[in-house]
Amino acid sequence: MDRYPNLLVTQTLSKSRSLAGLRVGLAVGHPDLIEALERVKNSFNSYPLDRLAIVGAAAAFEDREYFEKTCKRVIDSRNTVVAQLQGKGFEVLPSAANFIFARHPRHDAAGLAAKLREQGVIVRHFKQERIAQFLRISIGTPEQNQALIDGLGEL
Repeated sequence: MDRYPNLLVTQTLSKSRSLAGLRVGLAVGHPDLIEALERVKNSFNSYPLDRLAIVGAAAAFEDREYFEKTCKRVIDSRNTVVAQLQGKGFEVLPSAANFIFARHPRHDAAGLAAKLREQGVIVRHFKQERIAQFLRISIGTPEQNQALIDGLGEL
């Protein structure tokens, strides 16, 4: 922490620990950064932690086997989605996260996002210049991932 006093590492427990409903996360960093977070947290944190959420989060960290199984499932799903998208001609940026960035050389990202939304599949599209032609696709359940692929149909 002394070597990188401006580095703050954050993590949610949504997918890796299957606790999305608890809205639990953590931050690790230099004490000055943590103190600054503590100072302002109540002004933007609309999800204060109750005792049950804290107990659940602590128990989730103790279950290493479940965590590893969940991570493997997300990684396997991500690899499957990447392969399927690449099979449809998408360029997919390398990812070690629970989401990917993908673009298609012949289709506008905003149009693809709108088409998918009409079918009940929600992906993120950002209008910033450097990423305007990419979709941010969260890795979901196998059924959700298949709905994405089906929603794209024949490009």
